[in-house]
Amino acid sequence: MLFEPVRPFVPAGYQIKWAVGAWERRGAAELRRAVFCDEQKVFEGDDRDAVDDRAIPLVAVSSLAVAHDAVVGTVRIHEEAPGVWWGSRLAVAAEHRRVGALGAALIRLAVSSAHARGCTRFFAHVQNQNGPLFERLRWSVLDEVELHGRPHLKMEADLAFYPPFTTPETGFYAPARRAA
Repeated sequence: MLFEPVRPFVPAGYQIKWAVGAWERRGAAELRRAVFCDEQKVFEGDDRDAVDDRAIPLVAVSSLAVAHDAVVGTVRIHEEAPGVWWGSRLAVAAEHRRVGALGAALIRLAVSSAHARGCTRFFAHVQNQNGPLFERLRWSVLDEVELHGRPHLKMEADLAFYPPFTTPETGFYAPARRAA
C-alpha cells in the first residue's frame, strides 16, 4: 500500500460558550439546519421558530492551535417565565460526535449559565434516544410527549448538580476525548 489511511482530524479541544460573534450565530444556525433539516428531516428547509427571537445561542467551537475554527455544537436557552428556563435544539456536527463530550458540555453551560441568572427550574424536550445522556447528567423524566412527529421526553435538570456559571460569554475549555 502506497499510502497509510489518514485518521480524521480531531481538535485538541473546544471552547464552550455563548455565541457572541455574528459568525458564531451563523454557524449555530447552519449546524441546526444541517442536523434537524438535512440529517434528521425533522423540519423542512429551516428549523427557526419564535423562540429564536428571544433565545440565547450557545456554541462549541473547535480550535486550530489558538484560533477558533468552526461551530461544531450548539444549543439554545431562553427564560419562559421568571426563573423558568428551557433548553432546545441541542446539536453536534456528525464528524465531532465521536469526541463524546460536546453535548454534555453544552448542557452543562446551558443550565449553569441560566442558574447564574436566577433560574429556579430548567426544562427541555429531549428526543427519546438522548434521554440516557440527560439522565446521566442528573435530569429527571417528567412526561413523554410527541413533538414534530417524534417521541420526546419532557425533562428537568437537577440544579444542585449545575453550580451558577457567571462568565458564559467566555465559557470554558473542553479537551477533546474520543468516545469509546
